[in-house]
Amino acid sequence: MTILYDAFGREIQTAKRPEPRQIAVTTIRDRWSNYPSSGLTPSSLAAIFLEADNGDVARQAELFEEMEEKDTHLFSELQTRKNAVLGLDYDIAPWSESAEDKRIRDFCADCLFGLATFEERLLDLLDAIGKGYSLCEILWGTDSGRAVIDRLEWIHAKKAVFYERGASDMWAESCEVPRVLTESDPVNGEIMPPFKLVYHRYKARSGYDTRAGLLRVCAWMYLFKNYALKDWVAFAEVFGMPLRLGRYDASASPADKDALVAAIQSLGSDAAGIVSKSTEIEFIESVKNAGTNNIYEALAGFCDKQMSKAILGQTATTEGTPGKLGNEDAQDKVRHDLIRSDAEALSNTIRFQLLRPLVGYNFGWDKPLPWFVMKHEPPEDLERVSAVYANLSQIGFYPSAEHVSERFKIPLPAKGETVLQPRGGYPGVMNKTRVLAAKDLPAPAASPDSADMIAERLGAESMEITDEAFMAPIRRLVETAGSLEEIRDGILSIYGDLNPAELGELIARGMMIAEAAGRLEVKIEKETI
Repeated sequence: MTILYDAFGREIQTAKRPEPRQIAVTTIRDRWSNYPSSGLTPSSLAAIFLEADNGDVARQAELFEEMEEKDTHLFSELQTRKNAVLGLDYDIAPWSESAEDKRIRDFCADCLFGLATFEERLLDLLDAIGKGYSLCEILWGTDSGRAVIDRLEWIHAKKAVFYERGASDMWAESCEVPRVLTESDPVNGEIMPPFKLVYHRYKARSGYDTRAGLLRVCAWMYLFKNYALKDWVAFAEVFGMPLRLGRYDASASPADKDALVAAIQSLGSDAAGIVSKSTEIEFIESVKNAGTNNIYEALAGFCDKQMSKAILGQTATTEGTPGKLGNEDAQDKVRHDLIRSDAEALSNTIRFQLLRPLVGYNFGWDKPLPWFVMKHEPPEDLERVSAVYANLSQIGFYPSAEHVSERFKIPLPAKGETVLQPRGGYPGVMNKTRVLAAKDLPAPAASPDSADMIAERLGAESMEITDEAFMAPIRRLVETAGSLEEIRDGILSIYGDLNPAELGELIARGMMIAEAAGRLEVKIEKETI
């Protein structure tokens, strides 16, 4: 009997049909937020994290949502991280090449890729990169008696609860099995039925899911950057304005002092005011020191770089130095590690939480699962590979045409197609005749050159003269000779056996034919002109 486990490692008993009703219904209250980043301080941030550690993640989820909305740099870096995965090609591959496994694969592909919002749900699941986890509810339907996925509904991270409120052992289920706040149980939440909830984790480090998100790491930098920005804005408001200093006599009454303060304040906003003759206002120009007005920018930039390191693993793509050679290649290698990790984690979630129930409900729970594949490998540098093949040909190693065609994804020419050739023909022994003969392909459709025809005919006729009279004795000489010197002397003696008259007659006949062919071509060309 096959034992099944859910996404949290619990042994489950599956029904023949999935739960069709929607459990985590979105309500108008889900749009409300407490905006915990308003007046955020180190102590209040620590309190929010402590609540999340105890299983109540509502305020932490709302804070993380605000951080993405308010910080443009943080939003951009997270989008870069997510889009790097969303931009990958993906497909579903069968478990094996058997007909049944291919049929299962085709069914799963039609079901998933037929969802209009499948790409959007992939983006929602990648929200786990920032928050540590993400949730989607599977809404099941039927089609021709089969269980199919009608749609996937995103569930806000704040609706997850990782413990039962009021339970005696608060940590019994903390950060292991999330409950979902619903209309039926808006306090403690419900544990979703098997294969009803898609729960995607971001496993960047060991620990609980509620503490694994990148935004938890970035929250402190976000807080410090907010302090720097507030002070920077306040500084920019008064930067360059002169200090307005009021002077009053020792005999001035409180009413005179209040009037002087009001006059100074109105000068700051209205640039106009009145004072009595017994008072005086002095304007002191501010000292514009370029070395002191960049501290806020430096602190904000430092926080941005730290967040980039946490999200992208580097800062070169956002803070790169222009003209620094080799920088991009090194940093892209680090980025690819993150892409690979995110893509494989997302593939596992889809395979075991979406494809598993699709196969189980429709084909049986003992059937092997197809693979959800995200093609995260970087493209191969084919120019560099072609240079390797060219170097191999220099030492006499010639790969098969089938291998080269498969490696470079270039189809072999079909019968009747024109074969492209390099200028001057193929070099060395890999001439046109040998290449075409290797594939038994027809020669190009162009008219044959007369010189080629003459040379081919003379070569064939010369072989009748030289083969038996010249090549056969040389073969016997090589087989019987005891040294190179003996071969050398033997070759010289063999030349005497050749009949020069026959070769001379053949050469003369060839020259006559070539001259006649040349005259004919010239005549035809003149008549054409």
